[in-house]
Amino acid sequence: MSDTPPDRLSNDPRSKFHDEALLERGIGIRFNGIERHNVEEYCISEGWVRVAAGKALDRRGQPITMKLKGTVEAWFLLPAGGGED
Repeated sequence: MSDTPPDRLSNDPRSKFHDEALLERGIGIRFNGIERHNVEEYCISEGWVRVAAGKALDRRGQPITMKLKGTVEAWFLLPAGGGED
């Protein structure tokens, strides 16, 4: 695994951009200079994040999300080895 997060990643297992192995390492997201902890999906090259819109759910029980545009930075929270010694 590389130390650079992918250009696009999603928490939703139904998405083609979902990658469980990468999510287990933990992803840090900074959006417009502010670290965010509620990001459902991001795209660095297109400059957007999807965040949950409160506690509202759609009819399938999934969180309703809003797409916010701006500068996106991503990094891994754990090293490639998984942080185990």
